[in-house]
Amino acid sequence: MAFSASPHCAPPLHRFGLRRFPPPQPPLAFMRCPFFSSSSRPVYFSPAPTLRIIVSANSKKPYSGRSADSTSASAIDFLTLCHSLKTTKRKGWINHGIKDPESIADHMYRMALMALIAGDLPGVNRERCIKIAIVHDIAEAIVGDITPSCGVPKEEKSRREQAALTEMCKILGGGMRAAAEEIQELWLEYENNASLEANLVKDFDKVELILQALEYELEHGKVLNEFFLSTEGKFQTEIGKSWAREINSRRNSILAEKRKGPK
Repeated sequence: MAFSASPHCAPPLHRFGLRRFPPPQPPLAFMRCPFFSSSSRPVYFSPAPTLRIIVSANSKKPYSGRSADSTSASAIDFLTLCHSLKTTKRKGWINHGIKDPESIADHMYRMALMALIAGDLPGVNRERCIKIAIVHDIAEAIVGDITPSCGVPKEEKSRREQAALTEMCKILGGGMRAAAEEIQELWLEYENNASLEANLVKDFDKVELILQALEYELEHGKVLNEFFLSTEGKFQTEIGKSWAREINSRRNSILAEKRKGPK
C-alpha cells in the first residue's frame, strides 16, 4: 500500500512493521522507545503477540522469550504504537509557522474534556462522546496528520486511515477483541457522522480547532483567518454553534481592540 513520503502527512505503514506482504526477513517495527527518554537509540520488537525480541538502549544483546500474559503484551504493543500520537505535531499549525505546536493527542484530549463538561443533552450518550473523541484520530498514529494541504483526496485519506486502524486493532490480538471491535465501531461512527454523538464530536473537533487558533493568534501575534473561515457555518449542534459563537465573539473583540491601537 503506497503512502506519501511526507514526514507529516502520511508516513508509510512499513515504518511500524505493518505490511501487506511478508518481507524477506521477519518484520521488525522501528520505534523510538518511550521508556528510554535519555537515549535516541531505537528499540525493535516483533509484532507477534507472544514473542518479544527487544534490543534495549543499553544492551546490544536481544532479549527473547514468551510472555506469560499475551493480553498484557498486546496492550503494551498497542499503547507503544499510540505513543506517536503524543509526539506528532498537527500539520496545519506547522504550515503556519507555529513553533512547537500541539500534538494529535493534545487535540483529542481537549475534545474529550469538551464532551465531559458538555452536560446532559437530550438523546446524547456523553460517555460515548468521550470515547469517540479519544479514538477519532487514532489512525494518525500510523498515517500522520493528513490535511488538505497534503493533496490527498478525502476518499483516499479515509481508506488509508481505515487500513491503519485495522492493523492497529490486530495488534490488540484475540484476547482484547472486544476492545478492538469497540475502537473500530467508534471510529466508523465518527467517520460516517452516523449518530448524535458523532455530530457533537464533529462539532467539538471544529470548536477545538478555532479555540486553538485563537490561542495561537494571541501567543504568536498571527492572524489565522483560514481556520475560522473553514469552519464557518459547518456546526451541526446547538452547543457547537454556541461555543463557536463565544470563541468568535472573543476574537472579534480582541481584533477590534487591536485596530484601535494603543490608547
